[in-house]
Amino acid sequence: MTSASPETDVSRYDFRAIEERWLPEWRRTQPFRAAGPEDDRPTKYVLDMFPYPSGDLHMGHAEAYALGDVIARYWFQRGYNVMHPIGWDSFGLPAENAAITRGLDPRGWTEDNIAQQRASMERYACSFDWDRVLATHRPDYYRWNQWLFTRMHERGLAYRKHSNVNWCPKDQTVLANEQVVGGLCERCDTPVTKKKLNQWYFKVTDYADRLLDDLDGLQETWPSKVIAMQRNWIGRSAGADVTFRIEGRDEPVDIYTTRPDTLHGATFMVVAADSDLAAELAASADAGVRRDFEAYVESVRSSSDIDRLSTERPKTGVFLDMYAINPVNGERLPIWASDYVLADYGHGVIMAVPAHDQRDLDFARAMDLPVRAVLDCRDEEGQPLPDPAISGIATTGDGTLVNSGDLDGMAKEEAIAAITARLGADGLGRASTNYRLRDWLISRQRYWGTPIPIVHCESCGEVAVPDDQLPVELPPAEGLDLKPKGTSPLGAATEWVTTTCPTCEGPATRDTDTMDTFVDSSWYFLRFLSPGKTDGPFDPSEAARWAPIDQYVGGVTHAILHLLYARFFTKALHDMGMVDFEEPFSALLNQGMVQMDGSAMSKSRGNLVRLSEQLDEYGVDAIRLTMAFAGPPEDDIDWADVSPAGSAKFLARAWRLARDVDSQPGADASAGDAALRAVTHRTLHDCGTLVEGFRFNVVVARVMELVNATRKAIDSGPGAGDPAVREAAEAVAVLLSLFAPYCSEDMWSMLGHDNVARAGWPAVDESLLVEETVTAVVQIKGKVRDRLEVAPDIGEDALREAALASATVQRALDGAEIRTVIVRAPRLVNIVPK
Repeated sequence: MTSASPETDVSRYDFRAIEERWLPEWRRTQPFRAAGPEDDRPTKYVLDMFPYPSGDLHMGHAEAYALGDVIARYWFQRGYNVMHPIGWDSFGLPAENAAITRGLDPRGWTEDNIAQQRASMERYACSFDWDRVLATHRPDYYRWNQWLFTRMHERGLAYRKHSNVNWCPKDQTVLANEQVVGGLCERCDTPVTKKKLNQWYFKVTDYADRLLDDLDGLQETWPSKVIAMQRNWIGRSAGADVTFRIEGRDEPVDIYTTRPDTLHGATFMVVAADSDLAAELAASADAGVRRDFEAYVESVRSSSDIDRLSTERPKTGVFLDMYAINPVNGERLPIWASDYVLADYGHGVIMAVPAHDQRDLDFARAMDLPVRAVLDCRDEEGQPLPDPAISGIATTGDGTLVNSGDLDGMAKEEAIAAITARLGADGLGRASTNYRLRDWLISRQRYWGTPIPIVHCESCGEVAVPDDQLPVELPPAEGLDLKPKGTSPLGAATEWVTTTCPTCEGPATRDTDTMDTFVDSSWYFLRFLSPGKTDGPFDPSEAARWAPIDQYVGGVTHAILHLLYARFFTKALHDMGMVDFEEPFSALLNQGMVQMDGSAMSKSRGNLVRLSEQLDEYGVDAIRLTMAFAGPPEDDIDWADVSPAGSAKFLARAWRLARDVDSQPGADASAGDAALRAVTHRTLHDCGTLVEGFRFNVVVARVMELVNATRKAIDSGPGAGDPAVREAAEAVAVLLSLFAPYCSEDMWSMLGHDNVARAGWPAVDESLLVEETVTAVVQIKGKVRDRLEVAPDIGEDALREAALASATVQRALDGAEIRTVIVRAPRLVNIVPK
C-alpha cells in the first residue's frame, strides 16, 4: 500500500466503503484533466452526447456513460492525452415545461438539476475533465450562439421568411421538419398541424450536396443505419423542371419531376392546397369555388405531412376551374388543389401521371379523371401488366415508352435525356436536382432559449445586434407568463423588447423568438476546447490540436436532428476559416436503450428502475460492469435479463486476488508460472483489439477467465507468492479500471501502486502469445469422434494424415470407404464416408 493512498480494509469486499474511500480522493486529485499544448503526447477527443438537466441520472445515462468511459479510460491507459469533457444541454422545452408545471423559474430549477446530475456523475466515476464544463443556458455560452447567428446572417445563411410551418398545438411553438416524427411532435407526441408564420431559418440546403457526399468518408466509422437515415433525409433526386403555362395567368409555373419521360401521360395538375399558388388560382375563380377551396384548406391544416402522403388516405381535393397547358402536346390539364401534394416539395405543384403513380391514380379514380398509360411495363415472364385504368394498380416500373409520339420505343434513360434536351432547346425546361432536405427552421415561440440577436427598425429593417452588445440576455422570468400561448412570452417583457436601432439610433424592438436548442448542440464540442475564452466562441488553435472528435457516443435518436445540424455548422465554420476540418465526428458509437420486461421504462407501466436505488443496492462498479457485459453496445438491454448481483460477486472475487498476492511490487514475472503468464499476455493482447472494436462484453468475459486462471494458480498452483500471480492480478486491475473504477483502484492500492487510471497498458510479451498446440476436432459425417493436439502451423496434408491415423477414427469408420475429407487447418477435419 502506498503512503498516498487511503487506508484499505482487506478483510472483505465492501463496495460502500470502497466508494467512500476513493471518491473524495478523485475529487481532490482530478486525474482526468486534459493536458495543455506543452504536452507532446498524441491526443484523443472522446465525447458523450451531453444530457438535458431534467432530473437525476437514469438508467439510460448509466449505460451511455459507462460505455463512453470505457473508451476514454482505454486511451488514457494507452498513453494518450485525452479530452473527455461534459456539459448540459440546458435550454429548451423539457426544462421550461417542468418549470411551468412546478411554478418555478427555469434558471433555478435547471441549476439545481445540474448540481444533482454532477454529483451523480462524480459518484458514477465518469472520467470527465471537470475543468471543462459548460451549460448552454448561461450567458457566457449563448453569447456565442448569437455571435455565430450574426456570422450566418452576414453570409445569407440566416434569413427570415413567411411560410407554412409545422406547429405543435400543445407546446405552442413551431418545429423543424426533423422534429416531426410520424406526424407527431418529437417532444410531446401531439399531432402536428400547419401554420403560416414569419420565421427564422438557417440555409442548410446550401450544403445539401456536401452533407450527402461527405457521408462516403464516414462509412467505415459510423453505424450504417445512421448513414442511411441521413442519406434518406437529404433525399437527393435527379430530374427536370418543366414549365407549364396556365390559362389566364401571365407567369408560367415550373413543375419538378423525376420522370419527364412520362409527360405524355399527364392528364391533370395538382397544386398543394396550402400553397400560395393554390390561393392565387382560387382567388381568380368564382365565389363557389373560392368557398369550397377555403373550407378545404382549413381542413388540411389539421393534417400532418405523414398523413397527407399516406397511400392509405382517401384522396380529396377541389377543382379550381383553371387549366394548364402540357408543353409536349398542348393538351389542357385541369388544375386541382389537394392535400396529397406538399407545398415545400419541389415547387408545390405536380403534373399527375395517374397510370404510373399510385397516389395520382387514386386521385384520378376518386375524381373521375382520365388515365393514360405511356409505359409498357412487363412482369418477370415478359407479359404486359394490367392496364392501370382497369386494375386500379399503377405500373411504376421503368418500361418502354408508348403513346408518347417520337419517344415511343425508347427506354427510360434514353427518353429522359431526349425530352430534357428538347424542353431545354424550346425554353420549356431544364435538368434539375431536388432534395427532401429543407432549410432549418430555428425560431421558437418560447422563453427558455437563446434570444435571436436582431432588432426590427421601421427605417432600417432587420438589424443584427453588434458583437460588442452581446449577449442579448434573457429578461428575468419573474412577472412573465411562460405558459405556451402561440406567441413568445418575451413579447410581454416590454422594457426588454423596447430598444434602439444600432444603425440609426431610432426606436426599435427586439426579436421576441428564441433559437431552437439544437443550435446549442451544433457546436458545443468546440466550446469545450476553450470554455473560458471571452473573445471568441473557441480557440482555433485548440480546434486544430484536438478536433475533430475521435469518438462520439450517444443514442441513435439523434441520427438526423443533432448530427445533421452539427455537420452543417462545422462545414459553415470551415468556410468561415475557423476550423480546418469539415466533419465534426470522426467515429460514432450508438448505444441501445435500457428496458424492463421488454418495454421502455416508465412509471405508468410500473416497470421503472431507478438508477440511484440500483447503485445503493449493488454499487457503482456492478452497475457499470453489467452495462458493459450485457451485450454489444448498440443492442438494447433488458434489465430483467441481467444480473448486477452476479457482477458484484465477480468484482469481489477479482478484488480478493489483489488481497491475496504475496510478492513485492516489481517482482520479475519472467521466472513465474509460464501457463498463467501465457493467459495474462494473451488476454492483454486480445482485449486491446476488442475494446477498439467496441466488443466490451467480450473483454469482460476475458477478464473473468483471467480471474479464474489466477485464482486457480493461487489456490492449487504455484501459490500467491509467484510473481506471475502478481502480474496477472495487476493486469486484472488495469483491465477492470475500464469498467469498475472503484474496485480496480482499491486493487491497485493493495498491490502497492497509485492511480490505476494512469497505470499504462501493460506491455505484452509477444513470445507468450504463441500457442504450443491447438485442438483439432475430427468429425465423421459432422459428429465429433476425436480431438487431436497439433502444432498451430500444421499443414492440411499433415492434419489429414494425423486424423486418418487416429485409432478412434478408424474404429468409428469400421472399414467404410471414404468419399472425401474436408480439412480446415489447424482446427477441423470432417470425414465423409460413402
